[in-house]
Amino acid sequence: MASSSSAPANGSQEHGPFNEQDVDPIWMSSRTARQIYALGEVEKDISRLLSLAASSMALLSLPQTDGPEDDLPQGAERSEKFVDVANEYFERLDSIHIAIRSSLAHIRQSRIAPSAINAPPPNFIPPPLGVGLPSADADGVARGERGLQEERVERDAWKGILDALTRIKAAKEQERAEGTQKTES
Repeated sequence: MASSSSAPANGSQEHGPFNEQDVDPIWMSSRTARQIYALGEVEKDISRLLSLAASSMALLSLPQTDGPEDDLPQGAERSEKFVDVANEYFERLDSIHIAIRSSLAHIRQSRIAPSAINAPPPNFIPPPLGVGLPSADADGVARGERGLQEERVERDAWKGILDALTRIKAAKEQERAEGTQKTES
């Protein structure tokens, strides 16, 4: 499945190409990031694939072994349902196969240097909200232990504080301007 830089594809037939407005901008920052996002979507398809396999197995079992909560069809409907589920299974499997191969080919094509992918130090425990980029000051001493998600939450909080302070300042300036207009008249 080919993917251009403007319309990345993912292997999911259920989701189709992902919509850039619904995706976090970090995943749209580069071609490689889009392909990694597509692999995440493939992971969701694998979950659906496993569910289809379970449904197929249940439909292949003898009707006498069905529980009352199984809600499985009987007779000829059971065979038709099995064919439908099996067809969806193989279509999903094919789309997963294509998406994985395509994404890996694009990631290989981007030629990420192996030195960019370093193993974590021994006894490393990742932060609960994700691993961030390595950060160190001029002496090479690590500055923080926060992950990317934590950094983004802090950034958004500071933006919110700035916005609130700007609105307060504008409201006070407006009050001051109204107060001077009343004293002049």
